[in-house]
Amino acid sequence: MALKLDDKKAVVAEVSEVAAKAYSAVAAEYSGLTVEQLTNLRKNARKSGVYLRVIKNTLARRAVEGTEFECMREGLVGPLIIAFSMEDPGAAARVVSEFTKEKGNEKLVVKLVAFGGRLYGAGDLDRLASMPTRDQAISMLMGTMKAPIEKFVRTLVAPHTKMVRTIAAIKDAKAA
Repeated sequence: MALKLDDKKAVVAEVSEVAAKAYSAVAAEYSGLTVEQLTNLRKNARKSGVYLRVIKNTLARRAVEGTEFECMREGLVGPLIIAFSMEDPGAAARVVSEFTKEKGNEKLVVKLVAFGGRLYGAGDLDRLASMPTRDQAISMLMGTMKAPIEKFVRTLVAPHTKMVRTIAAIKDAKAA
């Protein structure tokens, strides 16, 4: 059933609003997937904070106008499902990558990957998927900031530790 003009405007407005707030986007061709497989993909996307939508290409082109995903316009051809990362940049890529690695889901073919206003090829999906989440990035930063202090404390403690070990060794030698 064809959408009426008001429905089309609503879809474009909704996707445009999501695209304006999103960190990254992945477009994949879904032909050949069953309804059950698409339902599983949508469920995984919801859990990960990813907005997933099957949308007509002409509507998608209008929706990404004026956003950092405008670079995707020329590549929006064929039956595509678009995933937008809403919480962290690698979320959509992780959802799609994990889904395609499952047995039987090889028919989902990644066509476009966009991040930071630049369009990347399908081969860069794993690179985007391997980006750390916000919590992981913060913990990595904290570990990096903590390392010099730990090394300084170990350096301060080292002479005292050596002296205690030397005294213990002398004590053991006299006892023997």
